Amino acid sequence: MTGLALFDLDGTLLDTASTVVDTSTATLAALGVHGTTPEAIRATIGRPLTEAFAQLLDAPADAETVTTAVRTYLTLYRERIVPRAPALLYPGVARGLARLRSHGRTLAVATNMLTASAEVLLTAAGLRDHFAMVVGADAVPRPKPAPDAGLLITAELGHRPAESVMVGDTVNDLHMANAAGMPSIAVTYGLHPEARLRTATPTWLAPTFPAVVDRILAPPG
Repeated sequence: MTGLALFDLDGTLLDTASTVVDTSTATLAALGVHGTTPEAIRATIGRPLTEAFAQLLDAPADAETVTTAVRTYLTLYRERIVPRAPALLYPGVARGLARLRSHGRTLAVATNMLTASAEVLLTAAGLRDHFAMVVGADAVPRPKPAPDAGLLITAELGHRPAESVMVGDTVNDLHMANAAGMPSIAVTYGLHPEARLRTATPTWLAPTFPAVVDRILAPPG
């Protein structure tokens, strides 16, 4: 079906939602902020860190408290989440990525994480070598849901967007694909439920990662 497959990271390759909530809660506590609900934190997952903490702290994105929160989170992230990376892989991810590469597919990551954080997490999970390119929110002028990451990756790797595919678990991933003129696969095992994913008109839905792989390898038509 496609020569290039782009993947979101959190909620698509790794099940990080609960650890992100715990780490964000600890970050806010370190700033003396208590009482933020897990639901409020989950609602920010998938957005760039600065935007997420600006919302959680009800402060401008350039506020000192937001900068401090991001810095604190990144420190805790490397302490709490990165060491657990291998255990956070969704079933079938490692084998599925290897299968895609064995069939000649080019793989990349388009995430709203910082690029360096994504690189560290992928390396810790044993996945980094599968990907020709990793693009985070800091590598493009506008993060997802804008099309910038998808367009950068397709241009750099020499593939047309229409002949590529974006795989993700949130509407931001799907909106990015739509804006870039790219087909999409919405995974229903991640952050956003199927009903919400359908509002962003994915090209296909997949209940498991092996189903994602089968779809990518399916013949055209």
